[in-house]
Amino acid sequence: MLEKEIVVSNKLGLHARASAKLVQLVQGFKSTVWLISKGREVNAQSIMGVMMLAAGIGTPLTVRAEGADEEQALDAVVDLFDRKFDEGA
Repeated sequence: MLEKEIVVSNKLGLHARASAKLVQLVQGFKSTVWLISKGREVNAQSIMGVMMLAAGIGTPLTVRAEGADEEQALDAVVDLFDRKFDEGA
């Protein structure tokens, strides 16, 4: 199991389009990816769970990956957040 602390930095936070991108990304891995924020832990394969975090810009998150390809999954999720979901803002 691997974890990394990140901060939501895209302008609109985890809105519907960003959440869908995240879900689509993690579904390509064998590992389970979790997002943890404000005491809430959700499976990143659940768009409803991700959106229920209501994570706006500046929200700290913990990303946890567990499974056969956990390192690649964690790196890919962190990269997506670092790229601000390719929203250009």
